Amino acid sequence: MSNLSPSVAEFAGLREKIGWGQTDKAMAATSLANSLFHVLLRDQDKLIAMGRVIGDGAMFFYIQDVIVDPDYQQQGLGHIIMKQIESYLLTAAKTGATVGLLAARGKEGFYRRYGYRDRCGETLGLGMCKFV
Repeated sequence: MSNLSPSVAEFAGLREKIGWGQTDKAMAATSLANSLFHVLLRDQDKLIAMGRVIGDGAMFFYIQDVIVDPDYQQQGLGHIIMKQIESYLLTAAKTGATVGLLAARGKEGFYRRYGYRDRCGETLGLGMCKFV
């Protein structure tokens, strides 16, 4: 496990392997460098799973890119990643901070185990996003 950033090639390759398409390398380099926290899991030197936290480091934290290589899924690696992220957030996110994420379709139950709730819209409005 490491809090170092993955290489751009590893990051882009893992995202592509799970079906998230190609990633602009310059954009990925900037994004990785500006992350607050990384969790990397490796099999030997091969990146097999990762997750990261982005945000302003004070009021807003966002869990991003929780990815497990399909060849290594169903082995509890996602849980290991989330435990490390939650441990980081326990010290980094103070009372009043917001932690958010966008779950991939069908993965909502995975995040509910860690206390994340669906935004049904009744109290806070619906969660929204825009892809450029």
